[in-house]
Amino acid sequence: MFNSTIMGIKEKVSEELLLEEETVKQNEIILFNDEVNTFDHVIETLISVCDHTPEQAEQCSLIVHHNGKCTVKTGEYTDLKPRCSKLLQAGLNAEIV
Repeated sequence: MFNSTIMGIKEKVSEELLLEEETVKQNEIILFNDEVNTFDHVIETLISVCDHTPEQAEQCSLIVHHNGKCTVKTGEYTDLKPRCSKLLQAGLNAEIV
């Protein structure tokens, strides 16, 4: 009886945690291609603003160049808003969706 009660409590807590995770809205910063900024500038900015590794920043810059846009950061709006502002201040074209 004791073990089944503990298992029931664990299952209920697990379900509640899953529900909490689902209710946290995840937004994305989308970076758009432009004809102004160099690859080096985009890469350096992604490293400093979005905490990308050099490899990740390079891959994102190539995706933006070839596809016109790329998601560069995912998270809660409160974390993304200042990051997006810094990207815009650096002359990049980005928005939060």
